[in-house]
Amino acid sequence: MKPMIAIVGRPNVGKSLLFNRLIGQRLSIVEDTPGVTRDRIYGESDWNGRAFTVVDTGGIEPNTDNEILSFMREQARIAIDNATVIVFLTDIRTGMTASDEDVAEMLRKSGKPVVLAVNKVDTTGTVNPDVYEFYNLGLGEPIPVSAVHGHGTGDLLDACLSHFPPEAADDAAPDAIRVAVIGKPNAGKSSLVNRILGEERVIVSDVAGTTRDAIDTPFTSEDGDHYIFIDTAGIRRKSKIEESVERYSVLRATMAVERADVCLILIDAAEGVTEQDTKVAGLAHDAGKASVIVVNKWDIVDKDDKTMERMTRDIRNELAYMPYAPIVFLSAKTGQRVPKLFPAIREVWRQSGTRVTTGALNSVLADAQTRVQPPTDKGRRLKIYYMTQVGVYPPRFVAFCNDTKLFHFSYRRYLENCIRNTFGLDGTPLVLTVRQKRDKEV
Repeated sequence: MKPMIAIVGRPNVGKSLLFNRLIGQRLSIVEDTPGVTRDRIYGESDWNGRAFTVVDTGGIEPNTDNEILSFMREQARIAIDNATVIVFLTDIRTGMTASDEDVAEMLRKSGKPVVLAVNKVDTTGTVNPDVYEFYNLGLGEPIPVSAVHGHGTGDLLDACLSHFPPEAADDAAPDAIRVAVIGKPNAGKSSLVNRILGEERVIVSDVAGTTRDAIDTPFTSEDGDHYIFIDTAGIRRKSKIEESVERYSVLRATMAVERADVCLILIDAAEGVTEQDTKVAGLAHDAGKASVIVVNKWDIVDKDDKTMERMTRDIRNELAYMPYAPIVFLSAKTGQRVPKLFPAIREVWRQSGTRVTTGALNSVLADAQTRVQPPTDKGRRLKIYYMTQVGVYPPRFVAFCNDTKLFHFSYRRYLENCIRNTFGLDGTPLVLTVRQKRDKEV
């Protein structure tokens, strides 16, 4: 496993800015509001040839009765437990505070290596004498940094690397399936991720919208398969997005879909398929992502021997544009049927990466045209010369014909179904593009 650097500190000292600086991209939401980062956010980086993981945590308030702040403190504790080295970030503008001293005491008890950094030292040259105040925390020499400008981050990473174990040949993470967990707010996305991981990895609260960032968490199943679960902020209707932070969260969820291999589309069993569910599922479908429809909270539904059948029929009607997505009924709260997710994820991911030889594809095309003649218009018949595969994830095919105007939608759908049935692609999106010879793609 890669070494892990956890950035901790009290709220609003600039942890997310430093995190974004170290990983070289704007992954963590940055807002001048204490407590914006609520969960642990993971990112990848490297320095002097060593690859490592960086974790951004919510601000630590050691003594608080506030529910969300207590969750944030617990998240930081878990990050500390899993970290190779901890960066304790403080703020030169506020000076050393009682909260800093409480956090320092917590870090000393962890027994983990700690690198003390003093943020917002935005000038270069002579060291600001206020930095020396932080020696009183008893955590060694404070390193002045500027998360905004990048000053001092090289010294900070040098100090972190000094605590890394010797580089091993197996440091590189094995190939993992990236799984984005998406859905409307309060559908149970964080509860499902926590159930899978077996820890309070993500904040779970009855307050809709508690998860604001898209969060990456590595996971290895009992059979040795590797995954990265991306828990996303609930996607609300645009009219409901009031805070700028909420707008960022919807963007993060959309980005999570783009970088995922498989999407788990969560639907609340008690509510059924809502208009918002169809829009969320549409994000995954339009992005061409292999998907599994997950009906959560199945434990609270009053059931008879036809309930699952009726729910399946309703889902297929409402999400008619993605008949390929398998449906799994489960309860994240009780764990019922959760293990069934993994075979479904593996299968749709495998299908999404399927490659078909041109010869086999054209044999299917010839057979399909023999069984159902291509359409005609005003005495002119569609001629499909050949077909070839041009990509995977999802499988993408191009058919070359004499006139694209003759290629009726219904015949395109017929050929897609022939390809699906022949090559076992019933669980993945499939893109069939039609081209006229020497013409542009349509």
